[in-house]
Amino acid sequence: MIRLALVMIVRDEAARIARCLDSARALVDDIVVLDTGSRDDTAAIARFHGARVFAFDWCDDFSAARNAALDYSSADWNLVLDADEWIAAGSERTTLDAFMESGACIGVLPVTSEFDSQGRVESAVQWLPRLLPRGVRYCGRIHEQPVTDLPRRRIGLSLRHDGYRRDALERKHGRNDALLRRALLDAPDDSYLRYQLGKNEEVYGAHEAALEHYLAALLCCGEEAYRHDLVVRTLFCLKKAGRHADAVALAEGEGSRWEASPDFYFVLGDVLLDWAAATPEQASELLPVAEGCWQRCLELGERADLDGAVAGRGSYLAAHNLTVLYENLGMDEEALRYRVLAARP
Repeated sequence: MIRLALVMIVRDEAARIARCLDSARALVDDIVVLDTGSRDDTAAIARFHGARVFAFDWCDDFSAARNAALDYSSADWNLVLDADEWIAAGSERTTLDAFMESGACIGVLPVTSEFDSQGRVESAVQWLPRLLPRGVRYCGRIHEQPVTDLPRRRIGLSLRHDGYRRDALERKHGRNDALLRRALLDAPDDSYLRYQLGKNEEVYGAHEAALEHYLAALLCCGEEAYRHDLVVRTLFCLKKAGRHADAVALAEGEGSRWEASPDFYFVLGDVLLDWAAATPEQASELLPVAEGCWQRCLELGERADLDGAVAGRGSYLAAHNLTVLYENLGMDEEALRYRVLAARP
């Protein structure tokens, strides 16, 4: 029988850890929680929910903590989660067993992150390596990655994450910035670190600072899965900076890669709309292209398999933009048609 352990590192997560542990309890054979210095009831709550809890002196190195936690597990496979994550309802152990029985590899799971946008709660998916066979360890001071030559395979065990909600961001503001910058000193050409630094700036509204890191990341980024999210975020930040021509130039260079991405076309449409608003004399040329971008989103539909895909950009969010566009153009019949499509599921 294959044994599976849940392995976590935590600190001051009393408000969230029970949700995570309860979601995983029926799927795992062991729970290892490494506490890195909590001042609340995190450790006691973890024990109450069946975890074996161990203490660790925090040393500003997430890999060191991850690896120390993994050392306490003797299971055949380890599922690595954070306290602000949980396994989506309806997940079954049979899904995991079938995957683990298929041979040694790294399991890449879809993590759906909630975030606040214009008064609504939206969500985006990233595919992250979280299911590890015994013996695999991490490297990297922050945004650590498994070190292994094993192939990566996707598994449909869905995780949810609310660490990007506004209240969560306020709690951990500035926590990761110093570690990311220290890591970048050791690896100045690491595109993934640049990408993460950009995200860390963007989620707090520092779009110009984020753009600096995103553009640097693009210079040294290959065909990694996160390139999709990196390109889309760069387009968005170029729009926020008023650099519309640069955004269109980037889109032209990247377009052949993302012909099947609703996220790419959605944000490009937003760039063109913003450009039209800034230069009304070009609106008659720009608005039809923006319209075509959002119509293309609806043709493509949702693409949750693309890293960083935001739910709705292939459906209701694109339809909403078309509704607003047609209303402003006085095209009431078209606006009504897309208003129906803009209803959220």
